[in-house]
Amino acid sequence: MLTMEDIIRDGHPTLRKVAAEVHMPPSEEDAQILRSLLEYVINSQNPEIAYQYGLRPGIGLAAPQINVSKRMLAVHLTDDKGVLYSYALFNPKIISHSVEMAYLTSGEGCLSVDEPIPGYVPRYARITLKGINLDGEEIKLRLKGLPAICFQHEIDHLNGVMFYDHIDKQEPLKEIQGAIPIER
Repeated sequence: MLTMEDIIRDGHPTLRKVAAEVHMPPSEEDAQILRSLLEYVINSQNPEIAYQYGLRPGIGLAAPQINVSKRMLAVHLTDDKGVLYSYALFNPKIISHSVEMAYLTSGEGCLSVDEPIPGYVPRYARITLKGINLDGEEIKLRLKGLPAICFQHEIDHLNGVMFYDHIDKQEPLKEIQGAIPIER
């Protein structure tokens, strides 16, 4: 089981690397790593397990965050309508996105960043992505709102990008013109 001790922190060189594609079919080791990423985000949202093991709650985790530079991520969250998005994907790729932007009014956080970094992070309001699940099936997802933002945050990790790279350094809390503000 992954704990906070397995998660590397901001400044670690792996977080700035472009992660390698996972060869299909995946090795048992890669499949186990991907399962453990999903298990972490699910466990971290369970107050008893999170308290017992000192887990910071998260809605997504990418393999580079546990010092594995491979294109794998897991997301576990519900949208504003209560729909559950629980996915563990190999080689996820955004295949299309809206022109319209969105941002979380609360800003974004990251399990690899210990301190809060205030600021709005511009993201595409809607994305379509493809990836391979643990059963080897290609999954295609059309996402908007929090799920779209979360997947973009995790895919950034696969490309060596941190959320705060997107924040306007001069005016971090300046509203993003024409973007949809999303409450969380």
